[in-house]
Amino acid sequence: MASVAELIGQSVWDFNGVWVGHVVDIRVQKHKGELQQSHTVYGLVVSGRRAPVLLGLTRDRQGRSPWLSRTLARTVYAGCTFVPWACVSEWTTGEVHLDVLKKELNRV
Repeated sequence: MASVAELIGQSVWDFNGVWVGHVVDIRVQKHKGELQQSHTVYGLVVSGRRAPVLLGLTRDRQGRSPWLSRTLARTVYAGCTFVPWACVSEWTTGEVHLDVLKKELNRV
């Protein structure tokens, strides 16, 4: 099984085999209050334009994002699609396959 970081740059295909784009960012949720902090992946940001990867550059260590980073992210991620992690059916073969159609996904 591949690690989550290896998802960056992978092609994403919907249920019918239609190309959605490339993974440009991974959205995670931090679990606070645990002895060791853990994270859960809750979605992928997919772009058909192969936008630059901003993983970790839009937020500081406390999870806040300065106005310049928010503006940059809004510009770069314009037109990107958000794929909820629950829609991912397979991601071990170097490609990400979804169990939904492209038209059912929402923009970022």
